Order: sequence, then C-alpha cells, then structure tokens
Amino acid sequence: MSNTSFVSSDEIRDRFSKAMSAMYQAEVPQYETLLELVEEVNRETLERDTELAERLSAHDELNRLGVERHGAIRVGTSEELAMLRRLFAVMGMHPVGYYDLSEAGVPVHSTAFRPIDDAALARNPFRVFTSLLRLELIENPTLRERAASILAERDIFTAGARELIALGESQGGLNDEQADRFVAEALETFRWHRNATVDLATYEALNAEHRLIADVVCFRGPHINHLTPRTLNIDEAQKRMPAAGMNAKEVIEGPPRRNCPILLRQTSFKALEEPTQFKGERQGTHTARFGEIEQRGVALTAKGRTLYDRLLTASREKTQGLANDAHQQALAEVFAEFPDDEATLRREELAFFEYRLTGAGQTADAGHETDLEALIAQGLVTARPITYEDFLPVSAAGIFQSNLGGTQNDAYTGHANKGAFEAALGAAVTNELALYAEREAASKARVLRALGHTIAVND
Repeated sequence: MSNTSFVSSDEIRDRFSKAMSAMYQAEVPQYETLLELVEEVNRETLERDTELAERLSAHDELNRLGVERHGAIRVGTSEELAMLRRLFAVMGMHPVGYYDLSEAGVPVHSTAFRPIDDAALARNPFRVFTSLLRLELIENPTLRERAASILAERDIFTAGARELIALGESQGGLNDEQADRFVAEALETFRWHRNATVDLATYEALNAEHRLIADVVCFRGPHINHLTPRTLNIDEAQKRMPAAGMNAKEVIEGPPRRNCPILLRQTSFKALEEPTQFKGERQGTHTARFGEIEQRGVALTAKGRTLYDRLLTASREKTQGLANDAHQQALAEVFAEFPDDEATLRREELAFFEYRLTGAGQTADAGHETDLEALIAQGLVTARPITYEDFLPVSAAGIFQSNLGGTQNDAYTGHANKGAFEAALGAAVTNELALYAEREAASKARVLRALGHTIAVND
C-alpha cells in the first residue's frame, strides 16, 4: 500500500480527541456545561485583554485554544500499559515524563502520552495522562492477590482495536476507512461501563484500601476519568463553577496566579456519584469521573523547577486547610521570590523561550553580534515563552485525592520506580526537559544562522 493513502497520525489523533469529547459529554453531561463555561470565560478574557488576543493570534494559538484538552486514564497491568503505548503510537502520541504519585500517597506511577514535535502540537496537542496501578504497594497480601487475579481475567481492548494496531504497525499507517474504524474501536477502551466485574463486598474491600484501586480493578475497562479544556483565566472559571451547578474542588492546584504564568494550574468539578450494578444483583454507586480545567504557562528549566519545587514545599504549611482565596494569597506571598517578568525569567535561565527574527531582523545587518539579549534589545530578535505541555505530580495527586474523597495513604510514599514503569511500558519515557531544551537551542541556532553566524549553540 502506498504511503500517500495513509491518514496522518495527527489527523487520527484529532479525530480521536473529538470523538472522545463527544462521548464524554454524552456520558457526563456536566462536562458539556464545563466546556460552555470555559468558552465563555475565554471569550470574555480575550475581549478584555486585546494584547493577549493579538499575541495568541500572532503565534497561531487561537485555533488550538479550543482543542487544547487532555484526558486521564488508569490501568492495572503492565500488559495493558504496553498495549496502550502501541495504541497511542498510532495517533503520534509518545510517553513523555515519569511521575511518581506515590510521593503524595496515591498508589500509581504515570506518564503522559502526547505529540512531541512543534507541527504535531500545533495540529492537535491532545494528550492522555496514563497511570499504572502499583499493586505491590497494597500491604494486605490477600487483597493484593485478589486484585491481581481480577485484572488477569479482563481484556480492555477490542479484537478490532488489536487488529488495527497491528495493521498500522505492519503497513506503516492506516488509510481513511481504517483510521475511522480504529477511532471507533479504540474509543471502547475508554467508555464507561456501569456494571462492575466484582461483587459489592470485593469492591468495598478494595475501596477501603484506596478508592483509586477499586476504580482501576473493578470494571471491564479503564474508563476515561476526566477530560480537560484549557482556560485563559482559571481563577474566573473556578468562581463561576458553583453558579453553573458544579461542585468545584476547594483549591486550584499548582502555582499562584502571575503576570507571567508558569507550568500548569488545574481545578475541577468533583467526581460524580454514579449508579453501579455489582455482581449478585447488588446496586451501589461509584465515584470517579469528573471534569477538569487547565491553564498553561511557560515551561521551566531544571533551575526554574528547582526553585518552583522549593517554594511549593515551603508553601504547604502556610496554605494547609485554607479556602481558595486565602490559599491563593498565601501561595502568592511565598512565590513572590519567583521572578514574574519574561526578561528576568529568560536572563536568569529559569524558563524556556523560542527565539525568532523580527521583521527588522530579517533585513538588518547585525554585524558580529551573537549575544541574543543584545539582539533582542536592538529589536532584531524576539523571544516568546515555550508553553509547558506536561504535568505536575503533586497537582495530579491533588486532583486525584479531591475526586476520590481526599484519600491518602502515607504507606505508599517514597516508592518511585522509573525502571519498573519503563519495563512495563516496553519503552523508555522521553525526558520532557530535554524536549524543551532542544526546541530552545534549535531556535537560537536558526536565528544566528539567519544572521550569518555559524557558531554552535550549546545550552
């Protein structure tokens, strides 16, 4: 089959993310309300802040604003994780980053499947935060073995999905009809099933150990547990959620509101209590699925992340138990130490930037000048923040705990095991900081080459 007949992986990812959104809106109607609220907040923000609107337009960000959303899924076995890697690869999504959520008392470790090159991110940046259950962290051996035996009996993928994944791998892609069938078959893995695969007593035992364990183990598949639109003003969205009928989580996760947003801020409406049919004809409920909102800022360098992590740790005691407004104020006071203007972030190498020639720079003679800050001062080069495309383990755990009844078990903490995760995955995860560093370095090299310089740029 000719490669020209294949649908691009970016197009398949775009189809899949739209199908996933439509399915989740039908399954969780409150998510549709959340999308409407975020669209309203974004529209009003752009109307008030014309400079922001012009900047997003100039950087071709407005079109992707409406599709900037991620999902999250939790699986129970290494076999499930490895097949998910193959499924996401069909859509041009690769495992980026390793997240140890056990450090926050949640018995999983995770990665994010996402596109990694600029063109793919511009086409559709959809990503799926994917967690693997840490069965070895369950202290009760009887319960641990019971969970393992339940998971061993299920197959979360349809025969059609397996067939099309293998076909795509063998022929190097999928044609239009195959791509549509792949999306339909893959979607079944993420669909909600109200019938549990266990009796109520087993569910309650696993739920008592940790609600996330029950969510992963007790159902036919790892239903998508949330989707996430991107907002330009998460504080305003948080304020409006109750009036729209949503039970918002208590505080916004991540850094405080800033003039120059950094990393990722997240909030959500709390997980819904949904009727569930257990084996033995017992009726009950399960709480797991919710709607999230994210606001993304600039990606931080290793130096910037070290400062962020230190300040976040310092803020925990000051913000403990505070309502959102007071929490954000206390957080902002601690983070006052973190520079809040682009020039300082750039000069102190706290954040990643992409460098481009200005209109003047494209025609000017820069002579022998190679210092980018000097070229920026001369108006020949511009630097714009590189958007953070990844996640924060403490924030992810905070979202999980909020939507799982605040459950935490300190016995899970301090058990990072990237090697075991990669062995289960069947591949190494990409270092997210390396991706941002490569993008920044490449942009510097392009600018200097365009100005007639051939020096190497090493950062």
